[in-house]
Amino acid sequence: MRDNATFAGTIEETMKVRTKWVDGVSFVGESGSGHAMVIDGAPDDGGRNLGMRPMELVLLGAAACTAFDVVLILRKARQPVADCTVEAEADRADTIPRVFTRIHFRYSVAGRGLDRGHVERAVKLSKDKYCSATQMLGKTAEITYEIAIIDGDRVPLAVEKGAPA
Repeated sequence: MRDNATFAGTIEETMKVRTKWVDGVSFVGESGSGHAMVIDGAPDDGGRNLGMRPMELVLLGAAACTAFDVVLILRKARQPVADCTVEAEADRADTIPRVFTRIHFRYSVAGRGLDRGHVERAVKLSKDKYCSATQMLGKTAEITYEIAIIDGDRVPLAVEKGAPA
């Protein structure tokens, strides 16, 4: 797992990205790590639905950040994690700036013989200590979560809300 002092020393202090306007409300975003993607607005705002919306990327980034933590924590605990998905839904403020006001994460973790206590601990550590994205978003949004543990090698394509683990 990431030791905060050690981890901080292994990454660049400054993260850099670049966004280039294409036309309408379409942009190409480029990361300092050398990746690019199309970002577009909704058709109601002049977009052509060519890419994710900016706030979808924020929510997706938070889901990926916490999933990253959960997998690393479970691996360090020598848990037999085989698959992990995090689904997120969020509500936004009615007025500008339309920040997230509520975010709910659904963690689905698969593995043969996973210990529920370890999975719950991993999610809690991510939320409360390690996930930079959820720490930032938690300043404006109530963050809740639920966990489904699947005894198997893969998370099914769609885990129904409230389905037995």
